[in-house]
Amino acid sequence: RTDMEETEFDDILDDWFIESLKTYKDLHVYQLEHPTQVIEWTSGKTVCVAGFTSSKNEILELRLPLKLFADENKGLCAERDFKVVHGGFTDAPVRFSNCLNLQVWDLGGDDSDVIRRTGSVDGSRGVSEGGSRIAARLSSQPQVLHGAESAGVRLTQLTSGQTVYTLETDSADPLSSLHFVSDAVFLAGCSNGKVYIADTRTSAAPQLSPPPPSSGESVLWWTDASAGPSCLDPSSCRIVRLSSCGQTVISDLRNPGGAVSRAQLDVQTRRCNADDVRVSWAPALDDCIAVSGFSGAVQIYSSSVWTTELQEAQPLFEHRGHAVSSQSDDGVPVFVTSHVWHPERPRTLLSAASDGSVHVWDWVDQSAAGC
Repeated sequence: RTDMEETEFDDILDDWFIESLKTYKDLHVYQLEHPTQVIEWTSGKTVCVAGFTSSKNEILELRLPLKLFADENKGLCAERDFKVVHGGFTDAPVRFSNCLNLQVWDLGGDDSDVIRRTGSVDGSRGVSEGGSRIAARLSSQPQVLHGAESAGVRLTQLTSGQTVYTLETDSADPLSSLHFVSDAVFLAGCSNGKVYIADTRTSAAPQLSPPPPSSGESVLWWTDASAGPSCLDPSSCRIVRLSSCGQTVISDLRNPGGAVSRAQLDVQTRRCNADDVRVSWAPALDDCIAVSGFSGAVQIYSSSVWTTELQEAQPLFEHRGHAVSSQSDDGVPVFVTSHVWHPERPRTLLSAASDGSVHVWDWVDQSAAGC
């Protein structure tokens, strides 16, 4: 890196830092040894992250900076850093999609700071190139939903390894995601845009939503579903599908084959793999979705003004911190590898990038017509 390039980088970073004073309520950063594709909440103040390199990887439970949760007198709060609560190592890469076998790990308790592997669940049926997708639900007997293809999705009890439900479909479509929308109903989103809606309480065939129309032959799709008490009313539980071309289609469980609204997002489209992109509904902010994986930014969109006609949409907010602060010497651009919304704080998100950076940020909505 030349002196001129170094000066230009410092100027861009300075400009972004000054801008961030107005656009963020909170912003904290952490640096991992290796990048992560996994950010899972273990409580309202702690998350689990894990590396996905081919060598030995860390699994860490991190406590977020306590200053983030100080509603008043933030300047008096001394805890401004992430803290490692529990940690461990694995010889295999840990992705949000695990290949072949799903590993079960114990985070430990107050008496131990070590994360230990306690078992595994066989997930080898219908393994696709993208690996298995997983979704867990809270129950008296812990259960995990897993599968690589639509014809191989199973609900398994973790303690006994017993399969309590199997999704029966006519085709074996590679999956992009699995989501519980209630205690019994889940969605299986396929990479080709199909969505299966199934009820684990019945042996009836799942409902199939066909893929949205698209202009490309090799278009990939990613899916998310809003969940929670509101989904007791099917019309209020919404499905969002995002394509690798940036097209977004929103539907509801009452008519999953139809489109409530659609938009063409302002993303940097590129050749993507099934593990690259994330789209997620905000759990505590109406009509907002977050999108990442196309670039070094996380974008927030408000779908409240979208209609059934395809229209171009601009982000309500864009977190560019990973790309702006990266000092890559090899010329390879930084990409966001994962993001998650905080389950209760409306505008707080965590994001991770390919340079190993992890950011937690609370953004300011400066749009009068925002969410």
